[in-house]
Amino acid sequence: MPVATQQAGGLLLLLQSSAHDLIDMALVDTVEKYPDLMIEPFEDMIKGMVMDLDQNRFETFEELYVYCYRVAGTVGLMMMPIMGTAPGYTAEEALEPALALGVALQLTNILRDVGEDRVRQRIYLPQEDLEKYGVTEAALLKGVKDEKYVTMLKFQIQRAREWYAKAESGIPMLSKDAQLPIRASLDMYSTILEKIEDNNYDNFNKRAYTAKWEKLAMLPRAYLRVENPEIGSKLYGGKM
Repeated sequence: MPVATQQAGGLLLLLQSSAHDLIDMALVDTVEKYPDLMIEPFEDMIKGMVMDLDQNRFETFEELYVYCYRVAGTVGLMMMPIMGTAPGYTAEEALEPALALGVALQLTNILRDVGEDRVRQRIYLPQEDLEKYGVTEAALLKGVKDEKYVTMLKFQIQRAREWYAKAESGIPMLSKDAQLPIRASLDMYSTILEKIEDNNYDNFNKRAYTAKWEKLAMLPRAYLRVENPEIGSKLYGGKM
């Protein structure tokens, strides 16, 4: 029996309140408290994990999007029934931005980890984009950072920022208690894109990350954005 089928079968039992260990019990308890949780995002996440076993190239962005949705976008869908929505908004309205945040985070992971992935002979950047900008697979695997690669990387960074913008639009739709943690996670993670730029687009040899002190320093600004959503985009100054 395929691994995905076995995992999905066990997941179905969990969502039907059948726990076998302490970890299972945590999920069962969550399902009982939030009955609107759907099984589909859990099943799709399992499919995403299987993709990592079977696939190490993506021909188009549409193909990569499916992967990003499965391994990260699903998290937003799982969280929505738990976070809840603000008055005047429905869960259906908030689902698309929640999904967009997961996709943005995964795209950021991919850009951050190009250097590590190439060592494992894995290329998550769409093949169509490499071809469009004249970046060969051989050059990428060798870590050649030339003008063509930098131009392609700038395009990828802008695409990720567009997904963060879609996600940002959904923050006011969330319940008040959920807005600050989501705002903070968006700000902290999107800053990795700026770190790549600060590293002169060298994501082959330099790992882009946000330091703990920087994350702490972002919290007051995240709070300000939650309390005054209209100033969020102005503070970004065109960047996430």
